[in-house]
Amino acid sequence: MRTLKAALLGCGTVGSDVVRYMTRHGADLTARIGAQVELAGIAVRRTGLPRPGVPEHLITTDADALVRRGDIDVVIEVIGGIDRARDLITTAFEYGASVVSANKALIAAEGAALHAAAAAHGVDLYYEAAVAGAIPLLRPLREFLAGDRVNRVLGIVNGTTNFILDKMHSSGADYPQALKEATALGYAEADPTADVEGHDAAAKAAILAGFAFGTRVRVEEVHREGITAITSADIDNAKAAGSVIKLVAVCERGADGCSVNARVHPAMIPSGHPLAAVRGAFNAVLVEADAAGQLMFHGPGAGGAPTAGAVLGDLVAVCRNRLAGVTGPGDAVHNRFAVYPMADVVTRYHLGLDTTDQPDAPAEVAAVLGQQGVSIATLSRQRREGGFSLTVSTHHATDASLSAAVRALRTADHVRCVTSVIRIEGI
Repeated sequence: MRTLKAALLGCGTVGSDVVRYMTRHGADLTARIGAQVELAGIAVRRTGLPRPGVPEHLITTDADALVRRGDIDVVIEVIGGIDRARDLITTAFEYGASVVSANKALIAAEGAALHAAAAAHGVDLYYEAAVAGAIPLLRPLREFLAGDRVNRVLGIVNGTTNFILDKMHSSGADYPQALKEATALGYAEADPTADVEGHDAAAKAAILAGFAFGTRVRVEEVHREGITAITSADIDNAKAAGSVIKLVAVCERGADGCSVNARVHPAMIPSGHPLAAVRGAFNAVLVEADAAGQLMFHGPGAGGAPTAGAVLGDLVAVCRNRLAGVTGPGDAVHNRFAVYPMADVVTRYHLGLDTTDQPDAPAEVAAVLGQQGVSIATLSRQRREGGFSLTVSTHHATDASLSAAVRALRTADHVRCVTSVIRIEGI
């Protein structure tokens, strides 16, 4: 039986679990692939750290030498970042190795160039683990729905922000408290910026749009808003409206069928919607297609073991291709659709306002919204000290018209301040 050799770049949380599962399930992997997979080397930044279950004799700090060996069949990249990971992956291609990656930032930024390099050298590039951890999502979009037309993808693709918002909703904690607990439990990094400001989800949205619509969406074309401005008052307003607030990634086809939009932002989700029930650090993605209708993908979206499971699934696929002397599907992009701007996106909105106690304040708010073409679906008013709080939900409106309305409201006679502007999704 032929033996295939694999090299691992990175041995942190995910990399260590990849090693452990390769060892624990070695016999199963051999049976599924039809060949044994031998771990030939593990590249790390620093030696001497405790790595339970990781063979010490395989550790090296010379990642360049490892990918240049020439006898490596598959390189598994879990180091993260862009520049260093890109250089190592392209070198691996040059020396004849296929690559399995979990690096969403790299794929979102350099996916086109990496796919071109893999094709030029006749090798594979797989990265199912880059988007939603253990959830099988990219392969279903590219292969199982290849004969269908996907119109929309709506999902929770960042476990850290979902944990924080869920904690705020369930316990009444404010944002700093919920973030502190997420950090203590290991869900949030010491610097949580990539998660809480939406950068992580934006990279995933760019990848998802490519697979859903077959067109290139650059990460800088993804509209991005984080959750740091979400307050306990926003959470309470959502509860009063029978909703929850989630950070969602939305990729959708335009009305013309040949343009797309991708965006990441907080949104109110009605409590009866499937995404509203996604708790803790879990991820979920709802795919809407012409023939298939709605498909829901749900599961752990991060963490060492879930991500390692997705990595090993790609490893099996790449090794099977290697034995057969073929490569799998390459770049999912086959269209050149325009990315339409956020200003043209049509959705519903929730507005919170503080107003004076004048009886004509609600009428003034309605008039200002109407002047910008924004109609009101519901309006409620509550007395507060020295005035009133006004809660408005709108019918569908463009982002441009709603933004113009908010600017006008801020200068209205009876509006003291606009306290929140949150999109409503799932209706």
